[in-house]
Amino acid sequence: MELITTTAQLTAACERLAKHPVITVDTEFLRETTYYPLLCVVQMASAEDAVVVDTLADGIDLAPFFALMANEAVLKVFHAARQDIEIIVHRAGVVPHPIFDTQVAAMVLGYGDSIAYDQLVERVTGHRPDKTHRFTDWSRRPLTEEQLHYAVSDVTHLRDVFAKLDADLKKRDRSDWVSEEMEILTSPKTYDFHPERAWERLKTRVRKPKELAVLMEVAAWREQEAQSRDVPRSRVLKDDAVGDIATHAPTSLEKLANLRSLPKGFDRSKWGSDIVAAVQRGIARDPNTLPKIEKPRGNSNGAATVELLKVLLRMTSERHAVASKVIATVDDLEQIATDDNADVGALHGWRRELFGEAALALKHGRLALAMEKGRVIRVDRA
Repeated sequence: MELITTTAQLTAACERLAKHPVITVDTEFLRETTYYPLLCVVQMASAEDAVVVDTLADGIDLAPFFALMANEAVLKVFHAARQDIEIIVHRAGVVPHPIFDTQVAAMVLGYGDSIAYDQLVERVTGHRPDKTHRFTDWSRRPLTEEQLHYAVSDVTHLRDVFAKLDADLKKRDRSDWVSEEMEILTSPKTYDFHPERAWERLKTRVRKPKELAVLMEVAAWREQEAQSRDVPRSRVLKDDAVGDIATHAPTSLEKLANLRSLPKGFDRSKWGSDIVAAVQRGIARDPNTLPKIEKPRGNSNGAATVELLKVLLRMTSERHAVASKVIATVDDLEQIATDDNADVGALHGWRRELFGEAALALKHGRLALAMEKGRVIRVDRA
């Protein structure tokens, strides 16, 4: 294992790693007190080599690492890659490609929904990784020998996990399934997140166009404020407060002061006027330019359809040994129950072949579910 603290060392290491068709990659970062994750450590391994990069070392330039991430000749293997990729996109403006996500592959192979790395390592290799330093402060220097050992073991175990999962995928003819997922995971659109879309992350339910317009403006203001101050969104304004503002639409500081979800005196802060201005912008928006508000789905028949689809999904998951979560979400099922042409993952690609067509057949009575010897079975109708 080599600890890298200089640009020259990093350049040499990346040149060595680039000669291999497959490398494993992991990062350690902190984001509890910032909007953007603070990248602290990068660890990488090939079949012959393992390195730990101190990304906070004085004067180190990470350009060789980012170039390696964009090298099309090298497959980069991650576990639960989304946050790692977000960090690289933010720091360098590049999306690693090609990649292989062992968490996605594990779901495709029936290891369960979003299996944790240490659990997957234990099930695949029999080793039980040391989790002691998972939540250590990776920004403190110097890095300890224990931290370095932990970091290296993450990517060296990942080599064995990848080899096993890749072989299983090929044996079961499911490599293309994972490839489809990787194209989504490495699409620049996946990481093209703008403040005006911040409202989509919120679980707040709005019932009127005016509420939606205010929600969109206030959420966008909060996102921009969090980005400019580099603090978590909740440090600016909590989610329930954003929803409360959308519902009540306070157009003055006096009305803003009446909201219980805001800290006492918030209306007198420099942000009080910003929020009132955001509310006023929302109220002034043309309702015809707003996204459609989803109506509550369904009557009792629609709810019953969703329940039947859940049974079919579980049957499909168990029969094919694929985690149900990677096939379809509850939201997918709810949309399928009301719309045959819903733009959901379950009605595209391998998911449609595995489950989507059967879901539509069940919905329209071309397929039925029945009990036989204590088991639920599907009955295809003519």
